[in-house]
Amino acid sequence: MKTFMQKKETVERKWYVIDAEGKTLGRLATQVAHILRGKHKVTYTPYVDCGDYVIVVNADKVILTGNKLEDKKYYNHSGYPGGLRERSAKVMIEKYPEEMLERAIKGMLPHNKLGRAMGKKLFVYKGSDHKHSAQKPIALEIK
Repeated sequence: MKTFMQKKETVERKWYVIDAEGKTLGRLATQVAHILRGKHKVTYTPYVDCGDYVIVVNADKVILTGNKLEDKKYYNHSGYPGGLRERSAKVMIEKYPEEMLERAIKGMLPHNKLGRAMGKKLFVYKGSDHKHSAQKPIALEIK
C-alpha cells in the first residue's frame, strides 16, 4: 500500500470557533496551531497547507499564570537606532489582546511561506462577536 500524500487542490477545510475565556495562553496557542497546521487530520502532509480556519473570540479574557503579567516582555524594533519598544504582558492584554494571542500562535507555526499561509487562516477577536457567521463555524471546546 502506498503512503497517501495530500495535494493542495484536494484539501477540505472547516471553520472552527474557539472561546478563549478562562484558557491559559500557551496551552490555547498550541492547540490552535495544531489545528492551523492540519495535524489533527489523518490526511496531514508536512509540506501542504492542509489546516482549517480558526476564529478565536474573547482574546482579552485569556489567562497568564505566575508572574508573567509583570515579567513577560514583548519587543518591537522600528529599525532605527534607539527604536526598541518594550511592553509588558499586562499592557498587551489590556490594549492589544488580539496581537498578543496572534504572536503566541504564529510563533508555533513554521517560519517560512507555508507558515505565513497558515497564519492567514487565523482570526482573533477581543470580544465575543465575530464577522464569520456566514461560514457556519463549528464551536470547538479546548481543554
